[in-house]
Formats: sequence, C-alpha cells, structure tokens
Amino acid sequence: MNILVTGGNGQLGNCLQNAVKGSKDNYIFTDVAELDITDATSVRQMVMDNDVKVIVNCAAYTNVDKAEDDTELAELLNATAVRNLAEAVKENDGTLIQISTDYVFGKEPYNVPCREDQKGTPTGVYGLTKLHGEQEIAKSGVKSLIFRTAWLYSEYGRNFVKTMLTLTSTKPQLKVVFDQAGTPTYAQDLADAIFFIIENRKIEGNEGIYHYSDEGVCSWFDFTKMIAEYAGNTTCDIRPCHSDEFPSKVVRPSYSVLDKTKFKETFSLKIPYWTDSLKVCIKNIKKI
Repeated sequence: MNILVTGGNGQLGNCLQNAVKGSKDNYIFTDVAELDITDATSVRQMVMDNDVKVIVNCAAYTNVDKAEDDTELAELLNATAVRNLAEAVKENDGTLIQISTDYVFGKEPYNVPCREDQKGTPTGVYGLTKLHGEQEIAKSGVKSLIFRTAWLYSEYGRNFVKTMLTLTSTKPQLKVVFDQAGTPTYAQDLADAIFFIIENRKIEGNEGIYHYSDEGVCSWFDFTKMIAEYAGNTTCDIRPCHSDEFPSKVVRPSYSVLDKTKFKETFSLKIPYWTDSLKVCIKNIKKI
C-alpha cells in the first residue's frame, strides 16, 4: 500500500520516518518543496500517479500567536489544503488521517477531560482554522481518522522542551504559567501509534475522531520543572506565574486535557505517561 505523508520535515513527520522503518508499506514523505498541498491539482496528481491509499497529513500552520495576524495563510494551510487532500484521496477510494489539536476547545470553562463529541469552542485563529479543517473533512465525505493531540514536542524543530532546555541552562530565574493545564505529548509516541494503526490495518471500520496525548495532566510550570530536572539544569529558579503576566493576542485554553478512552478501547494501545516519554526525549536530545 502506498501512503503519502505531508509535512514530512516537521516534528511528527520526522518521528513517522523513524516509526515506519521496515514497514511492509511504501511511505512517500513530502514537504512543501515536493508537494504544495494548497494546490488542489498538484495534490490530485500526486495521489493518482502514486495510487495513494492513505494520506497522513502532518502539515499545518502551527504558530498560535502569529496566526492571529496571518489569518488567511492559517486558513489556507489548516482548512483549504485539508479539503484538497480529502477530495484527492476520496477520488482514489482512500483514507485521510488528519492531525488536529486540543485548541479546538478552550472557550468553555472545562474542568474535566474533553471528549470527541464535545462542541468545538476555539479561542483563537489557530484553533478555529484547525476546526475548519475537521469540518472540511466531514463535508467531503472522505473516509477519515482525525487525531486531536496536544502540547507536541520532540527532538526535531522548535518546541517547548527544546526552548526550556536552553532557558533553564542559561537563565538564573524563569517565570512559567501555572494556570493552563494540559498534557505534554512526545511526537514519537503519536507517530508510533499512527504507524501501528496503519501497519495492522486497523483503519477500516474505525473511522472517526479520536483524542491522543500522553497520559497525565500538568501545567506549563510543572512541565518546565520536569524538563529542568531531567536535564540536570539545577541552577535556574523556576517560578509559577499567571498567564496574564505574559500578554498574548490569543487566549490559550486554561484546561484542554483530552479524554483518550475511545482511542484506547478502539485500538487496544497502552499510552505512555508523559514524564516517562519526556525522559526518553531529553536523553535523545543530549545525544544529538
């Protein structure tokens, strides 16, 4: 089976490249240089020329703050491009695997983990455009699996873990918000889960929306404390603060923990606890 992965140079794309080594399927990894997913004709051509049966869309506009000013590009990448992928793979009787986000929630004052059937109430352009992407998939009628995830980090690219590794090793003091809770998710864990589902042919019959993050809950402050501890950065005084001490154009969800019950029951996969995966990632980063 031929599988197209878009956003192949991003965090999740790189982790998928690790996951699929030795696969019985043929994975085609692309990024913008190889395939412009905003160009419907190019997408259709790629799918038809390579008889693509599954697309894993890891491409997205992910800069949450910048999206507030860059609305058109965020909509183009997070919604219009998703429609292009959905329509192309549907034409070839294939399936779209879309990566979405916890940021589709947030406006309501949730204090329990968000379920898949909960109404999307995004607080900013990024979350809204990702929700539009989900809606484009539904409108297209394509067979699909949508995985909403949260707080992704890895050894690749720019992310919170890598930023905090630098700051806690160079700053004498650091303030980090404690009034926003979620779940850090190691991109390799999500990549391994996606690969397992494809490799074991668990797509057909299981179409729908799923939540996937690592297990557990913490604030950005707690996350930073663990990053520093596991890295051995002991000299930085890390202090909790309120989010309003860091003014932002977008209001981030104060509680966007995802309920993963449906994912675990459907695919019978054990999900790692967030601190265990964080240790693995930091060890790998130190080797680079």
